Amino acid sequence: MIKIITPLLIAFSCAASVTEVTKPTKLFNGKNFDGWYVAARGMGVLEEQDYFTVKDGMIHAYASHEHLSEQPYAGLITKANYSRYHLTLEYKWGEKKFKPRHDFVRDAGIMYHVFGDDIIWPNCLECQIQEGDTGDAWIIGSKATSTVSKVIRNYAPDGEPVTRGGTDPRFDRFHRGYCWEVPGWNKVEVIVDGDHSIFKVNGRVVNELFDSKRPDPETGEWIPLTEGKILLQAEGAEIFYRNVIIKPLED
Repeated sequence: MIKIITPLLIAFSCAASVTEVTKPTKLFNGKNFDGWYVAARGMGVLEEQDYFTVKDGMIHAYASHEHLSEQPYAGLITKANYSRYHLTLEYKWGEKKFKPRHDFVRDAGIMYHVFGDDIIWPNCLECQIQEGDTGDAWIIGSKATSTVSKVIRNYAPDGEPVTRGGTDPRFDRFHRGYCWEVPGWNKVEVIVDGDHSIFKVNGRVVNELFDSKRPDPETGEWIPLTEGKILLQAEGAEIFYRNVIIKPLED
């Protein structure tokens, strides 16, 4: 049964101060969703839901839903805000796909520095998890700078700095030139130091963002985006997450 406890909008970051990460911690405990909550598109925050379930120590998205049925996008969201940390997790795709994304590649992602209203999808930065595109950086309701190749305009560590994002359009991204995804389980790392972040896929650096900013809710001026919640996506494809661990940054 799905039970809605809020209308569509509620502030993601209205309650929590920043949680300092002092030791390696299982962000997902492998048993239940303590420390997390779920929101779905068009429904807001859900008290009871079946878009994310736990089995054999893994998070399973859309476990009980019929292949090719129509399902909303949903997010599993931390109750706490984080600013400086090294997040790691593993994911693998399931077989089922769901309308309206049934004709597209499988898609999910790790959103971080989530801020603003409780909508799907919220304002944030995102490490994309998608067949052929894992490690892309999406900039949503915010802006960030990365280095890109002058020729192909993809992320390149020795390229020229380019700033993308802003409130119009709300979505923008930094692509990378090669996907390191493999069949089965894949490891993704998001290393965050305030307004600077690095993505790794199976041990390889695939994207980097710096000077991340968000609009000030009172003045509209751009201010540093240095903290927020973490969200794991269910975006129309069956996916499994495991070994979701947050640890301090290395000195």
